[in-house]
Amino acid sequence: MATEDAAPEGRPADLKHNAIGFVDALVIGLNSTSPAYSIAAVIGPIVALAGIYAPGVMVASFVPMLLIASAFYYLNKVDQDCGTTFSWVTRAMGPWAGWLGGWAIAMTGVLVVGSLADVAVSFGLLAVGLDGWVENSFVRQLLTVLLILVMTAVCVIGTELSAKVQNVLILAQVVFLLVFVCVALAEVYAGTSAYDSVEPAFDWLNPFGAGGAALTGGLLLGVFIYWGWESAVNLTEEVEDSATAPGKAGLWSTVILLVTYVSVGFAVVAYAGPAFLAENAGEEEFVFAQLAGDVLGGWDWVLLLAVCTSAVASTQTTIIPASRTALSMARRRALPAHYGHISPRFRTPDVSTWWVAGIAIVWYLTVNQISANALLDSLTALSLLIAFYYALTGVACAVYYRRHLFESLHNFLLIGLGPLVGAGLLTWLLVRSVADMADPANSYTGSSWLGLGPPLVIGLGIAAVGVVVMLVWRLRAPAFWDERPGVADPDVVRGIRGGRG
Repeated sequence: MATEDAAPEGRPADLKHNAIGFVDALVIGLNSTSPAYSIAAVIGPIVALAGIYAPGVMVASFVPMLLIASAFYYLNKVDQDCGTTFSWVTRAMGPWAGWLGGWAIAMTGVLVVGSLADVAVSFGLLAVGLDGWVENSFVRQLLTVLLILVMTAVCVIGTELSAKVQNVLILAQVVFLLVFVCVALAEVYAGTSAYDSVEPAFDWLNPFGAGGAALTGGLLLGVFIYWGWESAVNLTEEVEDSATAPGKAGLWSTVILLVTYVSVGFAVVAYAGPAFLAENAGEEEFVFAQLAGDVLGGWDWVLLLAVCTSAVASTQTTIIPASRTALSMARRRALPAHYGHISPRFRTPDVSTWWVAGIAIVWYLTVNQISANALLDSLTALSLLIAFYYALTGVACAVYYRRHLFESLHNFLLIGLGPLVGAGLLTWLLVRSVADMADPANSYTGSSWLGLGPPLVIGLGIAAVGVVVMLVWRLRAPAFWDERPGVADPDVVRGIRGGRG
């Protein structure tokens, strides 16, 4: 790192401003969702629910994400804070709601980083023919921990390095997925598919084609495959044109993800046929590995490597929201001050980044001792946390701008109604998720924890720990809880209406 990039001697370090541009932020937002891995993980279950209408369900899942991305865009305009939801909800609704939103973001990183790294290692080994290593839990877990440590080091060394790594990884994913889509569709139309293929049709985009129950289940899965795009906004303090570029990157990320998921959805459903995918829905991402071999033959390593690079990229970028949120909370005295430490050399939140990685490693290794299925149940619990803080952000947007929503149709639709509808949809999905997860039969382990499904116990347990930590810190350091919510400044609203950044 060049000497001029370091913090001035004798002064506290700050995050490095203008470290990356819009395209870099967009790429990081895309990679945080892990598109190749996400589509590999959910395509089977979505087809099991919706059949040939799986692409339509993916389109429907996009709607609440776009509406919440709008909330992120307009809240970032008024507050370029790397804590995003934590900072915005605190500003609009007060410190109690803001703290819980920040806790939810931090815990999503802890829950998912280990699983992502595990998938990256597994598919990387499969791509190079080391299938036996995948079955060896000690070797796989060791490599997973090493990968988390390497990706954490990349995050700490600098945002520019992170962006360069992400640019390479997203390019690899896009190229590999395009190759798969083109070859699969070519074989469908040539009649050479190894399965009962069906030619794509436009009405597959109808999300209601398979009925309301299928749509509800598909939307629950959709929360997972679109989640992560807001990492671009967590870098707001480090992105050029911080008032608008991060929000735009988040919006464009959701649109690009929609096109990617629908394209791959069409190719997979057409090539394999809904019957095969429904029968093998429980195999998760390894169905994708099988299809890779059938579609690409000896070149199946191309798609396996796509999933690997996707998971590697997301392992790194998923650390960003959790670490930046912890930094923001520490700066506001909502967490101990040492979580707010910024490396004077690299200008990144080194302490919070390593803490997130360390807790994620402990969680990954501990849950694996229970069973691999318990790790999958912890991923299922993610949807509760994601739906909670996304919905909270949507409500915060309307609440913060409440005095200006009826000043124009633009304000009413994009700043008020849209985010509220998105929040309402996610709240409904949250309630449905709780009902589904209460039944142990709907878990991967199939066992009962305290009379409930393991994913619900994990989700409620994390929420309970968060409340306890919040109350303890409230007693030890009450200053943060003296903050009072406010409303949008009229000058900011005029700037939005006039199109100024």
